Amino acid sequence: MKRLTFLFAAILLSTGVVFSTPAHEGHDHGTKATASAPKEVEVVGHISDSSCGLHHMEGMGDEKSCTLMCVKGGSKFVLADRDHKVVYSLDKVGQEKAREFAGQKVKVTGRVTGKTIRVTKIEAA
Repeated sequence: MKRLTFLFAAILLSTGVVFSTPAHEGHDHGTKATASAPKEVEVVGHISDSSCGLHHMEGMGDEKSCTLMCVKGGSKFVLADRDHKVVYSLDKVGQEKAREFAGQKVKVTGRVTGKTIRVTKIEAA
């Protein structure tokens, strides 16, 4: 019988089946873990487009007209942080709010995940 139990345990371990009880089971106080949730931050940069990114090409007019022309052509609004040389994608809300700030230096408030910002607010910097 011990041999059969040992064999069964070995099969379970080799197939990756693990039986366990979560440490917090029965102790749910209605709160969710926020350790991995990104915090809301402020990022300063210029509202640009995904085609031009950090720098607009010469001969395309000022930054605002270039950005709007590129977005009309299919690009998306982005936040170009020229100081840190990072281009952030903006979520759907950011796409809607960014239009009025095209080509301008702004402060974007939101949650950053990788190189995407979940925008809660955009204001002139």
